[in-house]
Amino acid sequence: MSILFAALSGLVFGLGLILSGMANPAKVTGFLDLAGLWDPSLALVMGGAIAVALPLFRLARKRTQAVTGDPFQWPRKTHIDKPLLLGALIFGAGWGLAGICPGPALVLVGAGIPQGIAFTVAMLAGMSLYELFAHRITRT
Repeated sequence: MSILFAALSGLVFGLGLILSGMANPAKVTGFLDLAGLWDPSLALVMGGAIAVALPLFRLARKRTQAVTGDPFQWPRKTHIDKPLLLGALIFGAGWGLAGICPGPALVLVGAGIPQGIAFTVAMLAGMSLYELFAHRITRT
């Protein structure tokens, strides 16, 4: 049952990215282009997503298990450490340079867009490299 909910959630998320135009890298670069033709639509989509998700997260925090019966797995770490900062830096740089993040990349792969495929291959390579060198990065 949880696989079905995960698949449906992914489908709804992907459709939302397509309908909002957020799978289009030009939208992201337009948002980051403060000195040029700035496009605020990304901020509006993020604001809408937060407005919908925040009350639901507050409700979920009061529960011990998901609707599927699976236990919630909340993050255990609550502090900012070196791996978090490094990951955020790499994520932000990649997002700003390519205009793509992991969710829209998968939408682009599904659509057969070469830019999304290249990004996804690079992302998977980066994840693999992290797994190889994680012990060095996590020393704080």
